Amino acid sequence: MADKDPGWELYRSFLAVMREGSLSGAARSLGMTQPSLGRHIRELEETLGVSLFARSPQGLSPTELAQALLPHAQAMASASAALRRAAAIREDTMSGVVRIAASEVIGVEVLPPMLAAFRQRHPGVVLELSLSSRMENLLRRDADIAIRTGRPTQDALVARRMGEITLGMYAHKRYLKSHGLPKTLADLATHALIGFDHETPYVRAMRPAGLPYTRENFALRTDNDLAALASLRAGYGIGFCQCGIAQRDPALVRLLADSIELSMDTWLVMHEDLRRNALMRELYDHLAIALVDYAETASPSEAPRGRTRMLRGSTKR
Repeated sequence: MADKDPGWELYRSFLAVMREGSLSGAARSLGMTQPSLGRHIRELEETLGVSLFARSPQGLSPTELAQALLPHAQAMASASAALRRAAAIREDTMSGVVRIAASEVIGVEVLPPMLAAFRQRHPGVVLELSLSSRMENLLRRDADIAIRTGRPTQDALVARRMGEITLGMYAHKRYLKSHGLPKTLADLATHALIGFDHETPYVRAMRPAGLPYTRENFALRTDNDLAALASLRAGYGIGFCQCGIAQRDPALVRLLADSIELSMDTWLVMHEDLRRNALMRELYDHLAIALVDYAETASPSEAPRGRTRMLRGSTKR
């Protein structure tokens, strides 16, 4: 291995090839020429003294070592992005770039009006939304602010509890008109249920006795929560939905409310070092107020006797 450390631009090209699967695709994504990007890959291999890709007429195949290097290069990319965001924010001003991490449903269905209201007051802000089911690493600064289910455990994070976001089982009126209304938990087994494709240990643990909510009973299986929500709205069948979202659509009918209720304990989180920044504090406080209001629109009520409660889980929807 050479004494010289590879520059970030070489790792950036490596990440692009890993993401796109070819030199041509990576070059397009970075706005480079293919020969220049190819030189970056060769220089990185020579500097590290390793082979990162197997070359064939079909293209490039990453080696095992390339796969091992990938998470470290991704961490460098996160750090580089965080540096750019930090440099773009002026101390004690309301302008700059802030990256927010959330689940897809929260990011698509809940956050947009909250963010629009904030930017109307502070037009100098640029917001980045990172939407996925995985947890962004705030200590590594993959994001500046995150909405999470479940209390964070890292000491270096500032966390504020937003409350419990309630989920219930819903169906579109169009579906119920054709298939009737389930009156008991057992009735659900005769209906078109919308559910997961791959069962996680959490889902397995939280499923109560008597609820036929298993993969074998699903008429539609997906691990994408937005697809499940769209299918529910289309009248495909019966599925879980955040009550705060469902209440906006009078065509969605809550089912078996006295028997089924699931709640997500929701937290707003950021790195403690960001509290000194005026823009971060302002956005964090704005989201805290808005998210508490949202959670309270459908807060869990006291469970009547016999109600099945599935509480404080870490679910995505």
